[in-house]
Amino acid sequence: MSESLQLTRAQRDDLRTVAGMIVPASDEYKVPGADDAAIQADILATLGRDTKLVATALDHLARLAGRPLAELEATKRDAVAQEFRKHGGAAAATLVRVVLQCYYRDDRVLRSLGLELRAPFPRGHVLPDGDWSLLDPVKARGGSLRRAP
Repeated sequence: MSESLQLTRAQRDDLRTVAGMIVPASDEYKVPGADDAAIQADILATLGRDTKLVATALDHLARLAGRPLAELEATKRDAVAQEFRKHGGAAAATLVRVVLQCYYRDDRVLRSLGLELRAPFPRGHVLPDGDWSLLDPVKARGGSLRRAP
């Protein structure tokens, strides 16, 4: 499979279903779930190099379900998701990462978290100074990489 791989209709339906399970909508916080159409469009538009692993994860979910995950009732979906978490490996981790990264860059979600709707640069975000001595063991190891001329 190449990076230009596109998800099938069944995979897209399962992606929407599992995304909604990972991050459901919240009326309390007034945020959409990760199955929201705009968030799903962002996921599909930015999959890029993760497409192969996400497709592998979605196919694994469908195999565990015995059919497309989107076709199962909620309680059966939950059981499949539990099994998938145990044995999904790198593909499962990639699927969750992709869903979360797109979810947490949605303007509605950022607003609900009280974050300013802007790119982190050029103004940047100020981080408090930490304990730089924690890096001393790393510095003491010396360089293990070849220096550029």
